[in-house]
Amino acid sequence: MEDLKLALIVNAVSPAVGGVLVRGEKGTAKSTIVRALADLLPGVRVVAGCRFSCDPRDPDPACPDGPHAGGEDAVERPARLVELPVGASEDRLTGSLDIERALTEGVKAFEPGLLAAAHRGVLYVDEVNLLHDHLVDLLLDAAAMGESHVEREGVSVRHAARFLLVGTMNPEEGELRPQLLDRFGLTVEVAATRDPAERAEVVRRRLRFEEDPRGFAARWAVAEAELAARIQAAQARLAEVELTDAALRQITAVCAEFEVDGLRADLVTARAAMALAAWNRRTGVTDDDVRTAARLALPHRRRRDPFDAPGLDADRLDEILERHREEEPPPPAEPEWPEDDPDDPGPDGGGGGDQRRVVPDGAVPPSPNGQTAQPEQPERPESGASPAGEQEAVPADDAYKPRLFTVPGLGQGAPGRRSKARSPHGRVSGSRPGDGGVHLSATLRAAAPHQRSRGRTGPGLLIAPGDLREPVRDGREGNLVLFVVDASGSMAARRRMRAVKGAVLSLLRDAYQRRDKVGLVTFRGRDAELALPPTSSVEAGARRLERLPTGGRTPLAAGLLRAAEVLRVERLRDPARRPLLVLVTDGRATHGPDPAAVLPLLSGVAAVVVDCEGGPVRLGLAAALGARLGGEVVRLDELAADGLAGVVREARKPVKRSA
Repeated sequence: MEDLKLALIVNAVSPAVGGVLVRGEKGTAKSTIVRALADLLPGVRVVAGCRFSCDPRDPDPACPDGPHAGGEDAVERPARLVELPVGASEDRLTGSLDIERALTEGVKAFEPGLLAAAHRGVLYVDEVNLLHDHLVDLLLDAAAMGESHVEREGVSVRHAARFLLVGTMNPEEGELRPQLLDRFGLTVEVAATRDPAERAEVVRRRLRFEEDPRGFAARWAVAEAELAARIQAAQARLAEVELTDAALRQITAVCAEFEVDGLRADLVTARAAMALAAWNRRTGVTDDDVRTAARLALPHRRRRDPFDAPGLDADRLDEILERHREEEPPPPAEPEWPEDDPDDPGPDGGGGGDQRRVVPDGAVPPSPNGQTAQPEQPERPESGASPAGEQEAVPADDAYKPRLFTVPGLGQGAPGRRSKARSPHGRVSGSRPGDGGVHLSATLRAAAPHQRSRGRTGPGLLIAPGDLREPVRDGREGNLVLFVVDASGSMAARRRMRAVKGAVLSLLRDAYQRRDKVGLVTFRGRDAELALPPTSSVEAGARRLERLPTGGRTPLAAGLLRAAEVLRVERLRDPARRPLLVLVTDGRATHGPDPAAVLPLLSGVAAVVVDCEGGPVRLGLAAALGARLGGEVVRLDELAADGLAGVVREARKPVKRSA
């Protein structure tokens, strides 16, 4: 929680840092802390009557309510905390044409959105990971540029939009794409304290607040005023802070050696380090400032894969800072080679000198001869089952880009990227009578023929309720992708199970990119298990899959029955989200009733059967099962978008032959 407070203060001191993303489990007071921030910010002076909060000392020359000559009346008001709800539309965020004035007065007027309201204040997005991607893009673009551009419905407007952006999210409900994570300046992980005394104090204060809100606020008013005064002093001191070349080299070295993409991380870390120096009443950046700034600015930028856990190795960070402390930069014209004999090729043919390399976390270090040292692996039998008929979990093959599977028809579910749907965020394909958002040109066309008969004499149009048209949009929806995976003995051949796990991992990653919910049912032995209840967190699915053991009998009917029950419950919770059943099996059933008896429970569910049958003799059981489900059947080695996956990839690897 201390990191969260510090990150918010850093952004308050220097909004150019780029905002804070707060990740944490439910019930950790994320929203409470963010809402308290607005009271700590100094008040702002604005031009009276300006809807865009222009500063009277430096008004925006392009303000839609301007031009402001600088002599208008000014008023002072507290900094605003503007909340962006998850269900907000693009019009609500950026602003749009004032439909009422356009239709009644015949003039083009701009109605500002939440970005204008948040200018010079705080814009807070709760559950930012549930916000539609295109809204997150607009939001982060405005935060990065400090202004908002609106080009729509014949309106062209640019206005200032500089605000402190704070987003909160629960990772269990789904992740942001790495491209969007990078746009947040700092990220903080929060969790509830496990100290009973601290938890008791939190509960005690909450109860006191509920008993007497005014008295509780008055008790902490002095401390709050002192904190606000310190933030204001740090803002004034920021212009005096010096970022030395030595500190800048430390920052760029840390960003380079942690292999973050682009230069945004370097800029954010530098700005955060300067803000930390100002907050700590200094005019120079120290090692501690760089260390703290890197710890807040870099972890989320190291995620290149949705299954990568954010984090930063503290020991390695200290080692990099120590190595680059007060280090002089090399002369520009001189190559960075070791000072050894240039004619000596060295042990690896690439020059002599120190061959030390920084190895990323989890990587295998190189051996002295330049070859990658392979970790020793214990010998395991190909199908060495335990006495109980089970086999320990095997690792997954590398993930790949799978084929796209969709649900037939046209849905109306949550916005996503998989199946076709009627969506409020898609491409406009037509119009229809209604008032669920006005399709301007269609409404004008519907009203135009009736103007004379309605007695129009002025410039404004006469609009009747029957003239209103709403847009019809075609977009994409996210689905519920339920994986039903056979983990029985018939699948327990080590190489085949590696390929199966790699395939499911690939489909999980695809579901993450397409904003689906995912669930995982496994069956083996005598029963089926809901290993992962439907969730938007594919990381949880990957973890369950990695630990999945194999072996035992094949209760295929139990797996299908459990899948039908999961889909029934989810249909009650979210009727608009259409399911896609992905059954990964070889089709064999060695325990329980005939699977055909369960298939009617899955009638009407879009299905894909991944046929994992191997060997020279194929019985075609999975294909027959797919035909009865009415779904698409794809062999495991044909699952990839390029038609090459799983065991085929394994077979194409070069075979090492003994001498």
